[in-house]
Order: sequence, then structure tokens, then C-alpha cells
Amino acid sequence: MDGFVTAEAGRRRTLKAPIGCVGTGLHSGQRAELTLRPAAAGTGIVFRRTDLGIDIPAAFDRVIDTRLCTAIGEGQARIGTIEHVMAALAGTGIDDAFVEVDGPEAPIMDGSAAPFVFLIDCAGIATTAAPRSAIEVLRPIRVEDASGAFAELLPARESAFDAELEIDFPNTAIGRQAVSMRLSPHAFREGLADARTFTLAEDVARLRAAGLAQGGSLQNAVVVDGPMVLNPGGLRRADEFVRHKLLDVVGDLALAGAPLRARFRGSRSGHALNNRLLRALFADASAWRMVGVPTLAEGISGARAAASVAA
Repeated sequence: MDGFVTAEAGRRRTLKAPIGCVGTGLHSGQRAELTLRPAAAGTGIVFRRTDLGIDIPAAFDRVIDTRLCTAIGEGQARIGTIEHVMAALAGTGIDDAFVEVDGPEAPIMDGSAAPFVFLIDCAGIATTAAPRSAIEVLRPIRVEDASGAFAELLPARESAFDAELEIDFPNTAIGRQAVSMRLSPHAFREGLADARTFTLAEDVARLRAAGLAQGGSLQNAVVVDGPMVLNPGGLRRADEFVRHKLLDVVGDLALAGAPLRARFRGSRSGHALNNRLLRALFADASAWRMVGVPTLAEGISGARAAASVAA
């Protein structure tokens, strides 16, 4: 499979019907209502602040904040914690949709992408007649920070999106974890979608003093205190922590605007490095190209998607 391309590989996909949910913003602590709506082929993913009447395209160059979440903005409008919604849309192969939010943050739900995948499944997926394109990485692109954490995109060995990620939280229940997989809709659903966000107990007071994590609880995050996981139900998987970090990678890289044909490698990568990686990729016109995704019967052109990414 080509990245997140599904059985209807060469055609763009949207939702069959609107569907919504209500929850709490992880950092704001405010009630947050979200509605997913179908969109015409070629629209891409567009977030809409319904209280302000402002649309914000889900694009790497609209990211305005990467502190413990990915936030996009347009003028006075901001929508934070979009990465789990974006991961669910990318993981289920949705190309075109409006994501309506009635305030400055998407609801956190249970801290994973699974509730949003459930919404998409309930709404249904419609395949359009419009062709789909992908972004092929042609040469290595790498970013890193002062601590040695890094993220990189490499040319794919096959026509697919492969990802490798490792994390290291010494002296905690998290420890060193690594995961490697070829991302497809099935792999996303079975291997990443239900992995929850997490934090260290020692950081909670500091985050709240900084105005963050106001809506955080054991119902929407895994909390680790040294060697202990404080959630009564424990973990969903032994390596849930690194799987959630890879879930974040999927959501952040979905801001490229089209599926990636590439290999991703990262060590302790977070939202800031993920966004820097896309900015570095698109700053170098020789490092990528748009390619058509063939249907069962024909080859197709990527001109429309190329225009949207380059805009």
C-alpha cells in the first residue's frame, strides 16, 4: 500500500455524512464541541472556528505553537491539540473534510485517536471520482535539536510510508521503547489509534501553573509516577507510550497535505521537530515531488494536489 492509501487507492475520500462529539480541551479545560463534515474533492482538511467564522487549512505552515500539542492559526483564530484528529483522518484515508470546533481547542476525548476513528466509521467514508496524489521524498531531510533528538524523512525503499521511532524516559515506567511499522489503514487502526497521550506526575503541577493541562485527568491521559502507572486500568499495551508518540508523528506529518511516500525515522521526536521536518522538506524543492497514485485501471495526475501543497 502507498502510505495511507486504501483499496480505492487512486481516488480522494471524504465523509458520507456529518458527525460530532463533545468533550474537554486538554490544555484549556473548556467544553469543546467538534463536528466532522464532508467536503468537496480537492478541499483538503480545513478546520473551522464556528464561534469566529474563520477557516484554517490543516497545513504545516499554519502551525503557530508546538508546546505539548500542535496548534494552527489564522489571524485571531487558533485551534490547538489537532494532532489526534489529523491522525484519525490520515489513518482512515480521508483527504477532504471540514473539522468544525467551537473554541480554541479540539476535545481530547480519551487521549487517543480511537474516538475520532469511531466517528469516521459511524459517518461512513465516500470515495469520489477525483484523483489522489502523494508526496514522494527524493532525498534525506533531517532536523534535530540541542539534546540530540532528531526526525528525518528518507526516500522509500518501496511505494509506502514506513516509520521507526524510539523514546527514552530513564528511571520511569516508560523507559526506552521503540516501534517500527509500515503505516496502512489496518496498521493504524490495530497498532496506533488507541494509544493514549501521557505525562509524568512530577510535571503536572508545573504544566498547570503555566496554564496547560487544565483539562487533564486519568480519563484522558496516562500518568506515570516513577516506576508506577497511576491509571487504575493500567496500560492498553506494554509499549503504549512510543505508539502514542508515533500516533503524534502521523497527525503532525498529515499537515503535509497529502500522503507521504517515504521512510520516517525519529528519536525522541515531538511536535516541534515534526513540524520543523515538514518545513525543511518543503523548503527544498529538490527533495520532493508530487506523484499520482494509480487506480486499478489507470495512472493519474497529481497536478491538483501539487498546487495545494505548493500554495
